[in-house]
Formats: sequence, structure tokens, C-alpha cells
Amino acid sequence: MSNHKIEIRRANVEKILLGAEKVFAEKGFAGAAMADIAAEVQLPRSNLHYYFSTKTELYSAVLLGLLDVWKQDALCFETYDDPRLVLSSYIRAKMNHSRTRPYGSKVWANEIIHGAPSLGRALDASLYDWAKMKEAKIRQWVADKRILPVEPASVLYMIWASTQHYADFDHQVNILNDHQPLSDIQFERAVQTVTSVILRGIGLEP
Repeated sequence: MSNHKIEIRRANVEKILLGAEKVFAEKGFAGAAMADIAAEVQLPRSNLHYYFSTKTELYSAVLLGLLDVWKQDALCFETYDDPRLVLSSYIRAKMNHSRTRPYGSKVWANEIIHGAPSLGRALDASLYDWAKMKEAKIRQWVADKRILPVEPASVLYMIWASTQHYADFDHQVNILNDHQPLSDIQFERAVQTVTSVILRGIGLEP
């Protein structure tokens, strides 16, 4: 396969996955149809089936793609050692994706709420070790007295809950913001507030 064809394939797959995020978020897995997704991405339905033979295969690809995105967000845990820098970077990355990929966050939340029926054991393999590595890093900070004694898992849960709220409950956020999406300035203040609360809670200054 030529480089040009590879690039076309990559672009089409990315386009389909992003469009599928939106349709699955709005209609759920059961309510979504491949025809809906084809219409969303403005491609013939046959093109979708060329890349993804079934709706189930496409749905799984969306979920695993989202997990990869969030793993990329957490690379700061491996790149840096300073807890302030690591957590500030992680929170900002999570917040930014809540703003740029809100449909993906909703699809993920719906899958988890229903007990991960599609991901199943794949979720254990993909999520468990990854999360435990992050917990170990936080636990080491506690042992080194670089942060206050905290339960590492709870810190991660608070970060996930507060950052993903801006995607999963964006309609509520907009209602409370006079029925308007947050402006760039408001969103930056939100990032700084979440960061400040988390850091101060473990004994660090923002």
C-alpha cells in the first residue's frame, strides 16, 4: 500500500471514529445505526463497512481509541517526577480533552455506567495496570513526604470526576452559565480552579 493510500485510510478512520463518538453519545449504542454515522461523516455506508464491518467493531474501536487518548494525557506521570508539574499537566490535558472531545467522554461514561458490556475483560487489561502505575507514583510521593498522606486512588477519582464533568454534564454547565458555553477565559479559570483545589488538598501550592 502506497504512502498516499495509507494517509487516506488514516484520515478516513479518524473521521469515522470522531463522527461515531458524536452519534454514539447522542443515541447510545442501541439507538445508533451505521447509516447515522455514515450521514454524520458524509461518507457512503459501504465506506464505513470497508473499515469497520459491524457497529460493534466500530463501537469498540471508539472506546479503545478514547482509552489511548487518556493514556497519552497521563504520560506526564512517566515523564516528570515533580508532583506539582505532573498533576497540573494531567489536569490541564484532561480538561482540554473534555472541551475538545466531549462526545467521547460521554460515550465512555455510558459504557462504564452500564458495567462495560462492550469492553469487558479488555478494560481490565487496559485500565488496571495503567491506573496502578499512577497510584504507585502518588504513593511514592507520600512516602517521600512530598505531599500529604492521601489515598492515591481517590486522588485519581477526584481528578477524573472534576475534569470529565465539563464534558459529561456540559449541558448543565451551559445552563448555569446563562445558557452559554464557557468562554476561553472562563474555561481557563475552571482549569486553574480544579488544579488549585487538587494541589492544595495534597499540601502543594499551585
